[in-house]
Amino acid sequence: MEQLVTIDLFGQSYTFKTDSEVFKAEEVADFLVKEVKKVESQHSVKTLDVTKFTILILAALNIANKNFEIKRNDSEFINDISQRLNRIICTLDEYIV
Repeated sequence: MEQLVTIDLFGQSYTFKTDSEVFKAEEVADFLVKEVKKVESQHSVKTLDVTKFTILILAALNIANKNFEIKRNDSEFINDISQRLNRIICTLDEYIV
């Protein structure tokens, strides 16, 4: 069931539909708002000509980077667990036979 979620960025409200549970969509929206505010605070003092669009792009790149890091870590973790399980299986096979 589609529901509406509102997000506030740069003093403007944006409403979007979500098929997921509202609290999950709100959690994602809050994460985006926090990332945008973080980027905005990092760049507002250094350069005054940073546009809202630039801030949004930088926030999106930060989020994408975090996503890639998580995927890479998950992949390394799964690979490590797989290797350990194979060693355990080999050890068990030696003692069973």
